[in-house]
Amino acid sequence: MKVMRIMANTRTGDPEKVDAFYGGILGLEMLMDHGWFRTYGSDETMRVQVSFGSQGGSDTEVPDLSIEVDDLSEALARFQQAGVEILYGPVDEPWGVRRFFVHDPFGKLLNILQHL
Repeated sequence: MKVMRIMANTRTGDPEKVDAFYGGILGLEMLMDHGWFRTYGSDETMRVQVSFGSQGGSDTEVPDLSIEVDDLSEALARFQQAGVEILYGPVDEPWGVRRFFVHDPFGKLLNILQHL
C-alpha cells in the first residue's frame, strides 16, 4: 500500500472567509466545491508529510499547519496588507528555514515558511 495524498480538513460555517484567506492571501485555487465542502490547492507536486511534535521549535507552540512558500517576503506582505496579526517572526531558524506564524480565520495556527 502507498499513501497517495493527505488532506487537512477544517470545520467552518463561513466559506467566504476561506476564499478570502486561503484563496485571496495565499493564492490557492478552489479545486473542488460541493457547497458543503471545498478543497483548495495548487498544481505544484508536493511530498506526503505528516509531522508530530512536543513543540514547534524555538519553544513555540506546535502549529496546526505548515505552509511552505517560494517567497516569504511576499507572503508576509500579503498577510500584513490583509491586517492579519503576525504572531511570531519573521525569523531565520537554526534548522534552515525563515518563517512566521499567523492564525487563520478559524483559529488554526499556521507556520508560513521558506527554506533558506
